[in-house]
Amino acid sequence: MSTAASPTTTPQQLKKALIASGFEVFRTLPEEVVLAERVRENLILDSGVRVGPLGDGRVRVRLVLRGQRSDFPSDEEATLFERVRKLAEPALANGFAEIATHVNPVTDPADPERTLDTFYEVFLAHEVATLEDAVPVLKFALGLEKAVAAHVAHT
Repeated sequence: MSTAASPTTTPQQLKKALIASGFEVFRTLPEEVVLAERVRENLILDSGVRVGPLGDGRVRVRLVLRGQRSDFPSDEEATLFERVRKLAEPALANGFAEIATHVNPVTDPADPERTLDTFYEVFLAHEVATLEDAVPVLKFALGLEKAVAAHVAHT
């Protein structure tokens, strides 16, 4: 693995380097690589952890955390985001910063007019100088809980 991503590093090149570093890839998007989380031997899912090249040769690790409306049906939107931000505290303490929030309705594939659930997502990012610098950040991010559990009490 090279020590720095060049300003022209592509997600495809990052994907190859990540695989060589022992990470599993869920998918490659135009701007970033989505890492996989292995649930079972034959099942991988989106881990909520992404890595992409920045135009100046640095690398950005993004983390998506969420809460689901169905888990907290009586919560206001602000309270759902508070729950997700509480989940984000370990990442924030380790160099991540909140960069965006998003309300993501999940629609029924058979009936796009019907909403099955709504995800309240908080996006975090951590920028590093090289892909090698990103490896411990990626391992840390992969180890975090990504979704607020319904059994977690609100504090």
